[in-house]
Amino acid sequence: MKKIGIIGGGQLGKMMILDGKRMDIQFVILDPTEHCPAHSIADAHIIADFDDVEAIAHLAELVDVVTYEFEHISVEALRILEKSGHKVYPSSGTLAHIQNKLEQKIWLMQHQIPVPSFAAVESYEHLCELTAQTGYPVILKTCTGGYDGKGNAVIQKKGDEQKAYDALGSGQLPLMLEEWIPFQKEVSILACRSTNGEIKVFPVAENRHKNSILDETTVPALISGFTREEAWEIAKDCVRAVDAYGMLCVEMFVTLDGHILVNELAPRPHNSGHYTIEGCYTSQFEQHVRAILGMPLGNTELIRPTAMKNLIGEKNGVSDPTGIEHAYRYSDVKVHIYGKETVSIGRKMGHITATGETAEEALANVRRAHRCISF
Repeated sequence: MKKIGIIGGGQLGKMMILDGKRMDIQFVILDPTEHCPAHSIADAHIIADFDDVEAIAHLAELVDVVTYEFEHISVEALRILEKSGHKVYPSSGTLAHIQNKLEQKIWLMQHQIPVPSFAAVESYEHLCELTAQTGYPVILKTCTGGYDGKGNAVIQKKGDEQKAYDALGSGQLPLMLEEWIPFQKEVSILACRSTNGEIKVFPVAENRHKNSILDETTVPALISGFTREEAWEIAKDCVRAVDAYGMLCVEMFVTLDGHILVNELAPRPHNSGHYTIEGCYTSQFEQHVRAILGMPLGNTELIRPTAMKNLIGEKNGVSDPTGIEHAYRYSDVKVHIYGKETVSIGRKMGHITATGETAEEALANVRRAHRCISF
């Protein structure tokens, strides 16, 4: 019986375990929260901080391969595991290329992958010099630690530099400035490579954000065939560039002329890929498990147009979801509640998927169901 260790016990780990259990795989998670989403279904739970090198080493001793469900963990801890002979996928090298957004962009550019223009910010004065050259608007980003819109600040006009600089730590964190892209739409692609060398790519998903948090995903994306082919090829190039094994999410902009620019990479299953559970022959979570165990990859084709909508916290307090039974009055709807004990504003508490004859019909179905549920 194979055993997989997951650093992180959130919803991504939980959904990975749910799919892995069908293949009789055991899972050990490491997470500091006792009743994290994956706790109730993991075979074992090491309660420890994500930077606890000794605990991570103990996790590795218990399993055949180590993976992780988010990228804000110690690269050095993964390197230590690899030096000790443990299998880690994605590897410490892959994480090192992705974890720092500035280094990620430099690495992608060096591999001829199209990205927005960018520059490191050395000080507030340097930021002002850069914006004088680039014009407005531009985006200031922290190089590490940002997610769901955190770590980003838009500089709309001259004079906004100070507010953005202060909002992102006043230089306490490394910063970068990035070109503002006037895009048609935001899309993402899930690409996966097995340790046997096989690479497969999922359909292009179209994403809409609300308050910088992913709100809705529809598949297939309404883009031209040319743009779709370009996106698929760039996604494969990204897998090779960062030497990724397992799932890699490639977030992209479709420019006004229909070309692709890579926004960011995530070396793991991704929120925009939740549609694959109901929408594809193989989910992103099953694919990740198969990949890191060196198994043949599954069919990534879309079964039916699918939409996903996140359930986002709108208040602070104890999690108590209501209305699930009402959401299920609508056909072709699936509700996923993550099992987090507390709800807070902007926190992802679950998601809903729906299918339809078209992406528009699937989106209408998922929106109706979404209105029924609250926390």
